[in-house]
Amino acid sequence: MRIITAPEVILFDWHATLVDTLEAMYHAVDDVLLKFDEMDLLRRMTKPGESKTAEDARLVAYVRDNQKLHPRVKADRRISRTDIFEVLFDHDEEAKQIAHEEFNRCYRNHFGEIHPFEEGIDVMLDNLRGMGLKLGVLTNRNREFLEHEIEVIHVTGWTHYFETTVCGDDVTNRKPAPDLILKSCENLGVKPGLNCWYVGDSTTDTVSAKRAGVTNIFYNGAKWDKAWLEKIFPGSVKHPHKPDVVVNDFNEFFQLVKSCL
Repeated sequence: MRIITAPEVILFDWHATLVDTLEAMYHAVDDVLLKFDEMDLLRRMTKPGESKTAEDARLVAYVRDNQKLHPRVKADRRISRTDIFEVLFDHDEEAKQIAHEEFNRCYRNHFGEIHPFEEGIDVMLDNLRGMGLKLGVLTNRNREFLEHEIEVIHVTGWTHYFETTVCGDDVTNRKPAPDLILKSCENLGVKPGLNCWYVGDSTTDTVSAKRAGVTNIFYNGAKWDKAWLEKIFPGSVKHPHKPDVVVNDFNEFFQLVKSCL
């Protein structure tokens, strides 16, 4: 494992990292995909030959032909809404923004049930706070959703663990832009740097962290194998960003923090 800078600040992605809302998310994504034709987004989708991987190309082709996610994508529960839109629209930032805005409208019809992604996350957060670390949470979704979810999880909520929360509608650009991370650092009164860790489950999270100049911890909650991780983080000219560390669960992550401190 490479040597990394000890953290003073740890920022967490919310969905599919700290909490599980995948069922509602996939329902909302399918609602959005059904509207791609009327929103004039079908023609703006990633062109054949321009996808990062063959799997990405198949996802694009299936959505273009069916305007829904393949059942296996939902069954695997391994790809986020943000990553889906990144795959579907490549460098068309305006199209992604349109899709994100429609997702927020559709998500209102599905969100509500929420669970920790792993058992013991609340204990870990409490222990991290006890170490004197500043904690924050960020998400591409709108504040109306995060504020509800963070207050009702585990009945008593997790609001008290975090010194800052930043949402997609708090900034100009959502991930993979660095805006959410930079805003979190601003709220905490710290400069972005390697002593700030950002923990997230998606390639989008890694790109956002690298663009912000902070340490990226890739949370492999989907349990990707090494071959797949090398495929989605190729380190190529077009896709240069790779996580600093990969952890497979939060016990491994907590041991990493302790070893660095």
